[in-house]
Amino acid sequence: SHYNHTKIDDELSSKIFSKYIEDLDENRSYFTVSEIQNFEKYRYEIDDMFGSQSLDPVYEIFNTYRINAANRMEFALDLLKTEPDFTLTEIFEFDRSEKGWLSTAEDLDEIWGKRVKNDALSLLLNEKDWDEAKEILEKRYQRFLKQLNQINSDDIFETFMNSAVHSLDPHSSYFSPRNSEEYQIQMSLSYFGIGASLSIEDDYVSIINIIPGGPAAIDGQLKPKDRIIAIAQGIDGELTDVIGWRLDDVVQLIRGPENTVVRLQILPEGMAPGEQIKIIDLTRDQIKLEESAAKSEIIETERNEEKYKIGVIDIPSFYRDYRALKSGDEEFTSTSSDVKRLLNNLNKEKIDALIIDLRNNGGGHLTEATALTGLFIDNGPVVQLRNANGRISRLDDPDPVPRSSYNGPMIVLVNRYSASASEIFAAAIQDYGRGIVIGQQTYGKGTVQNLYALDQYVRRNDDELGQLTLTIGKYYRVTGESTQNRGVIPDIKLPSYIDKSKTGESSRDSSLPWDTIKPSRFKKGKSLDSIIKFLLSQHENRMENDPDLILLKEDIEESLKYRKKTSVSLNLKERIEEREENKIRKEQLVDEKNNSDEDQDNEDRDINLYEAADIATDYKVLVAPEEEKIKLQNKLTDSQ
Repeated sequence: SHYNHTKIDDELSSKIFSKYIEDLDENRSYFTVSEIQNFEKYRYEIDDMFGSQSLDPVYEIFNTYRINAANRMEFALDLLKTEPDFTLTEIFEFDRSEKGWLSTAEDLDEIWGKRVKNDALSLLLNEKDWDEAKEILEKRYQRFLKQLNQINSDDIFETFMNSAVHSLDPHSSYFSPRNSEEYQIQMSLSYFGIGASLSIEDDYVSIINIIPGGPAAIDGQLKPKDRIIAIAQGIDGELTDVIGWRLDDVVQLIRGPENTVVRLQILPEGMAPGEQIKIIDLTRDQIKLEESAAKSEIIETERNEEKYKIGVIDIPSFYRDYRALKSGDEEFTSTSSDVKRLLNNLNKEKIDALIIDLRNNGGGHLTEATALTGLFIDNGPVVQLRNANGRISRLDDPDPVPRSSYNGPMIVLVNRYSASASEIFAAAIQDYGRGIVIGQQTYGKGTVQNLYALDQYVRRNDDELGQLTLTIGKYYRVTGESTQNRGVIPDIKLPSYIDKSKTGESSRDSSLPWDTIKPSRFKKGKSLDSIIKFLLSQHENRMENDPDLILLKEDIEESLKYRKKTSVSLNLKERIEEREENKIRKEQLVDEKNNSDEDQDNEDRDINLYEAADIATDYKVLVAPEEEKIKLQNKLTDSQ
C-alpha cells in the first residue's frame, strides 16, 4: 500500500478529478467553463468508481476533450489557408495554466488563432518562409488529429490511472503494458539512445532528467526541462517537427544504431516558442559506466602569496556494479571504492582542502550513499528509513572500524538537481559537522518507491495489466528531520540559473510534506558555526567585488526574469528586435567575462566551482593554525 495509507474517499476523489482535468487541459485551451461545470457532478464520484469498476465518467470527460481538441485542430488548419498579418500589435499568452476557463468556443478560437500565429512566427524566426511554415504546421496539426483518432481505451485508462496515483504523490506512477516494456528497456540501459528520460508536456517532448554516463550527459548541452521540437538523422538530415507527437514515436526517432548521430532542435527551459532555439548533435551510444564514474582534479588557488591545492571529486551518480558483485568480483566498481581510490591519490598530492561536487547528481544506490559517508566519518548512523507501517530502520556506515579516508577541510557542492542519495550524503556531512554544504537548496526527494507488476495480484489470463510504482517509505536525517520536500539547505548559497520555484519537490503537486521523527544517537563534531560565519563574509565580499561573480549574478537575474514571461508579442519586427537585443546582451556578457578573466585560456570556467575552491581555501587558511596545533600535540603524545 501507499506510504500515506490514503483512504479512497470523497477527498481523494476530488483530488483525482482536479488532476485528471489538469492533465488533459493544463493550459486551459480545450474545455469551456460550462463543460467544467458539467463535469463537476463527477468530482465526488470517482472513489465510488473504483468499487463498481465502471469508468464511464472518465471516458465521457476524455471524449469531450477529444472532440474539442479535434475542433481546435480543424480550426487551426483552416486558419493556415491565409497568411497572418505579422505587423499587428498583438500579445499571445502561451502560459494560461493560472488563468480561468474560457466561456465559449469562440473564446477558444480567439486564443487558438493567436497560438497558430505564434507557431508560424516561431518558424519564421528560424529562417522559414510562409510557405515552408504553412507546410510544417499543416503536417503538425494533421498528425495531432490522426493521433487523437488513434487513442484507445487503454490509453485513456493509463492517463486516468496516472492522474489517480499522482494525486497520492508525484513519484507514484502507472505504466500500461506497452509502457511497462519501455520502462524495463530504459532501466536495463540496453539500447542506443541519448541517455535522457522524456515526457510529454503540453504537446512538447520535455527532458525529465539526464542519465549520467550517457551521450547527453557527456555532451553537457541538454538540460532538464528543455523541450525537443524537431529531430534529424545524421549531420545533414532534414529536421522533422515533433511537436504534438506521441512520446513512443519520438523515442523511436531518437533511438538508432550505435555510433550514429541524431540532431535535436531544442527550445531551452523557460523560453517562449520561437525564442533562442539551438541545435544539439549527439552520437547514440549505451550508457557508459566509466563516463558516470567519479573523477578528480586539483584547482590551484592563492592567498597572501601562498599557493593552495584544492582537490575536487565530481560524482555524477551513486553507482554500483551489481553484476560484478554477484559474480564474486571483490574489486567491483562502485562510487565509494572509486572515491576512496581518488582520495588516496589526492592525499599523496597533499591537497589543502576537498570539494565533493554533487551538482546534478540525481541519486542512485542508497548503499553507496552510506558507504561514501563512511569515508569521511569515523562510524555511526547515516540515514533513517520509515516504512508505510511506521517502522523505522537505520543505515549505518558499513565500515565497522572507526576510520576516515580524509580528515582535512571539506566542502560539499550541491544544486537544485542534487537529489535522493546526494541529499542523504550532504545531510550526513552537515549533521556530523564534518564539512560545509554550499550551493543551492537541493531537490527534496526524500521518498522510497517500489515497483509492482499488477498481473500477479489479479487472476486474469487474457490481458496484461501493466505495472504500478508506489511510494512506500521516507528518508530521515540522523537528526530526525526529513529530506523530503525541504531538501538540504546549504550553509552558504551560490547563485544558480535553476529556478527553484519551478524545480524540485516543493514545486510539485501532491508532494509529501516535510516532517520529523526521533533523532538517532550520533557523535556530532565540533560546531562549524563560527567558521561558516567567516566563510560567508568572505564569500559575500567576493560577490560584491569579483567581476566574474558580478556578471554571473546579473546574467542569472536577467535569465530568470526572462523565463518568468507568460506572453510574447505576435509582431514579427518586435520579436526580431527582442531576439537581437538578447543576442547582443549575451555577446556583451561573454566579452565582459573574457576581459575580466584572469585565466584567459579558460573562458568556459565553472565560476561556481572556482568560488567553491575559494571558499575551501578560506576554510584552510582559517583552520591551519588549529591543524598545526593538533599535529604538535600528537607529536608530543607520541614522544612520551
